[in-house]
Amino acid sequence: MNTVQKVLIYFLMYILASLVHTLFAQSTDDIDRKKDLSIYKSSLEEQHINLYHSITEEEFAKDWKHIYDSVAVLNDFDITLRLMRLTRRIDDGHTAVSLRNVPLSRFPFEVEYIDDHWRVVKASKVHEDLLKLTLAGIDGVPIEKIASKVAKVAQFVENEYSQVIRTGSYMNISELLYALHITKKRQKAIFTFLAPNNKEVETTLKALDEASYNKTTDFVHAGIGIPEITKPKNAKFPYLWYVPIEGTKAVYINFESYPTFEDMQGFGAELVGYISANQIKQVVMDLRHNGGGDLYVGMVLAYALNLADSIDWENGVFVLTSNRTFSAGTSNAALFKQLLNATIVGQPTGSNPNGYQDMDSFMLPGSKLTITYSKRLFRLSNQENTALQPDMIINQQEQHFLEGTDTVLKQLIERL
Repeated sequence: MNTVQKVLIYFLMYILASLVHTLFAQSTDDIDRKKDLSIYKSSLEEQHINLYHSITEEEFAKDWKHIYDSVAVLNDFDITLRLMRLTRRIDDGHTAVSLRNVPLSRFPFEVEYIDDHWRVVKASKVHEDLLKLTLAGIDGVPIEKIASKVAKVAQFVENEYSQVIRTGSYMNISELLYALHITKKRQKAIFTFLAPNNKEVETTLKALDEASYNKTTDFVHAGIGIPEITKPKNAKFPYLWYVPIEGTKAVYINFESYPTFEDMQGFGAELVGYISANQIKQVVMDLRHNGGGDLYVGMVLAYALNLADSIDWENGVFVLTSNRTFSAGTSNAALFKQLLNATIVGQPTGSNPNGYQDMDSFMLPGSKLTITYSKRLFRLSNQENTALQPDMIINQQEQHFLEGTDTVLKQLIERL
């Protein structure tokens, strides 16, 4: 065998080896995705208090394997989308695929479902004219179809009420809308809005990266309120404060989130001192935007209030809830009803007082997706699998929204 023949044979062997490697070897990306999926499944099974309380182990394994076997033909966001669908089948509002570590782009507005319409409640200053308009469609797809598609993959959904809230919060994510075949392009779409006179307003919007979207000074909000309540300028916490309700013997407590245990002790002592000094008769605690935290810190507030003898403990305590009240916010509202004889006012809560709660999380090393899960089972109501229902139902009215008036506070104060 001469030198030329040897070179030719070695060359053919090299080509054959390369072809075999190309045809049968997995890419590093595929290996990382499969590793992520294995960690997703094993970690949930190990750490969730009861992963298979709603979906059977066999159903979960079947859906999971379908994703696992398809990684080579799916892009990263498609895998994420399928994981979101599977995780929703666990039927647990605290078990979810969080997108907080995923680089996303969002269109420059946010919507809320108010009086049967998806109303713009936040917009970039460049598009301030969109505030309070109704979202009617995206790239020719009607809003009803959009909401239906997004609702099936939205995370942190515990009941029908939080599903509406979460659907609205996911409706401006450009990658999600594109993956659901709603938009024709990843970063740009034509949006159709309706003005109050039902005139169509069509505009092309570009999605903003996360850094641009988080510049709060570049956005405006469609706020609501009432003249009887003004946030104090010297509030120690932007999410926890109190003020008198003008023209009444009532105090309003804005309770959106939780400070430390020690800080809540200090807040409670100061609040009770104010109530006693001014002989306050009624308390209105607003948990409508309380998305959760440490319910035991919330109990410190209940303990403090219980020391205020001037309060009308038979008819004078009110707790406001909404579809946004979630997790510890719901738990505290349920406990305030029992321990403080509170009347629940507003909308049903977005989570259930009986259910899997106390959220923890782990991260998938390849995709950096954060997976949350429940560690505890709480039973704070005699009603299974349902929201905390108000004693007094009051919904935000569309006309009041357009006027900037808080319907719930307006109607409650008229009854004080």
